[in-house]
Amino acid sequence: MDSKEILSHLEKLGNEKMRAHNAKYGAGENQFGVKMGDIRALAKKIKTNHELALELWETENVDARFLAVLLLDPKKISTEELTKLVMSEKFPHVADWLYTNVIKVNANKEILRNEWMKSSNTMAIRAAWSLTSGCVARNPEVLDIPALLNTIETEMPKAAPEVQWTMNSTLANIGIHFSEYRERAIAIGEKLGIYKDYPTSKGCTSPFAPIWINEIVRRQG
Repeated sequence: MDSKEILSHLEKLGNEKMRAHNAKYGAGENQFGVKMGDIRALAKKIKTNHELALELWETENVDARFLAVLLLDPKKISTEELTKLVMSEKFPHVADWLYTNVIKVNANKEILRNEWMKSSNTMAIRAAWSLTSGCVARNPEVLDIPALLNTIETEMPKAAPEVQWTMNSTLANIGIHFSEYRERAIAIGEKLGIYKDYPTSKGCTSPFAPIWINEIVRRQG
């Protein structure tokens, strides 16, 4: 299947309910509303195809980009290409798929994290904080935790909503993984109040950092 055939196939798989769901969370009009299960099934059928993935990404279609993420070969993508992908995507759900499947397994992710943190592009900064949140959990030795907490406390209130989400994840991970910084992380969360009133489905943990931290620590202990 070439990119045009894939787009035609995705359009046939489109679902009005899924389109509305995507739109609710920030997707634009260039989408068909394909269910995630159908996208995964199609990716499994096509298999990894780096060049095709880049073609699909260029369409700017939400569903094509979800599929493209699963078709990309993380070992083939250059840091320049990856930066271009990150900066060209505005829908957080696609950005998160890109992070999970490509960015966090990139061999140069620490270099990219530092570069993107200095960027003026909102989605690059968002990706940098996603990587930072991952570092807190997996390789905190590359981080200055007290400095991170200072940055979060001063910059998170004025950050773009897309960036606030991943900064908040970093704050929560610090509180969860570092008992010595837990009290301060919770205090920062209480002071800022970001996501305090966030609607949370039954059985899910609130993204409000103090609740999130205390709940995960309770489960672990």
